[in-house]
Amino acid sequence: MALRAGDWVEVRTRQEILQTLDPNGRLDGMPLMPQMLSYCGQIFRVLRSAHKTCDPVYTCTSRRLQNAVHLDLRCDGKAYGGCQVGCLLFWKEAWLKPVGDGSVESTSSSVEMPAPEQTAASPCCSEEDVWRATRADNGQDERDARYVCQTTQLCEFTSPLPWWNMAQYIEDYRSGNVSLADLLRGALYVWFGRPLGRRFDFARRLYDAFQAVTGGFALPIRNGTVPTGQMTPVVSLDLKPGELVRIKSHEEILATLDSRNRNRGMGFDVEEVPFCGGMYRVRSRVERFIDERTGRIKSLKTPAVILEGVWCPSRFSTCRMFCPRALYSWWREIWLERVPASDSGELAGGRCESPPKTSGPEPGAVASGR
Repeated sequence: MALRAGDWVEVRTRQEILQTLDPNGRLDGMPLMPQMLSYCGQIFRVLRSAHKTCDPVYTCTSRRLQNAVHLDLRCDGKAYGGCQVGCLLFWKEAWLKPVGDGSVESTSSSVEMPAPEQTAASPCCSEEDVWRATRADNGQDERDARYVCQTTQLCEFTSPLPWWNMAQYIEDYRSGNVSLADLLRGALYVWFGRPLGRRFDFARRLYDAFQAVTGGFALPIRNGTVPTGQMTPVVSLDLKPGELVRIKSHEEILATLDSRNRNRGMGFDVEEVPFCGGMYRVRSRVERFIDERTGRIKSLKTPAVILEGVWCPSRFSTCRMFCPRALYSWWREIWLERVPASDSGELAGGRCESPPKTSGPEPGAVASGR
């Protein structure tokens, strides 16, 4: 269907979607996650074209996939041991149909659905099969459960996409994922900012000056200052959802990171730098998550939270530039400071820092790695 960011679509019926799946609940290797069936018959706006994505686990590079999009819908983790990552769901175009002028266009979809008499029959996959496919261990032992979701299977339904493949950036623009200005800033960063600015002070100053004049962000690449071998500091604020916090300055956060920009094993990503100094509300705490390599649930030893309105625009990760996956950022509480109630009016007054601007509809909140 060549869906673009901003297009309106309707999620097909349960029967239609199940007809597209194999007995393992997958289409072209991509699992349908059980909660996705609850959206059948509802209309949503395409958030991003998912013609590519990123693999933050094995290669930290881009991956290619076909006929897929992101809607502004996230995994609630209920079918996956209470995982709290909140990944943006992948939707195959075969599970959607376009909507125009408020009504479904029955002739504009290129997806071939079964004939009426076939649709009435039992599909190859049932809802029970979809639920059964969420477990790699057949549900035998809850204490050692191994889950299967779109994230754990990402490499199964995608293929490698080299960063130098120019066709992907043309598709980024054509699909409405990014603007022409985004592309030009990305090229400046890749060919000048990152290779020269991190090595030569004059190049960094030149890059930062140009970005300041054009409304961009300064070069985010810095190294943590905690000496090698010394334990990085930790603070527990016991933050709760809804509380207002201010993200500390980049310099203050660097003082909590080692030379690999990690605090107690959690990395501080360059994509988080533009949010430094801004005020945001706590969306949730992160305590349980699925290990993408094993499918098992893991728990964080040191507290972390997810903030509302904070998302990864993927502007500074050269090997996965403009990834639309929109993963939530995880923030150590030592990188934040609670905002007094007397200052809470600043959020409503417009003084809260906004996320980096991008083309197309903006996600509610999204991402960087742990």
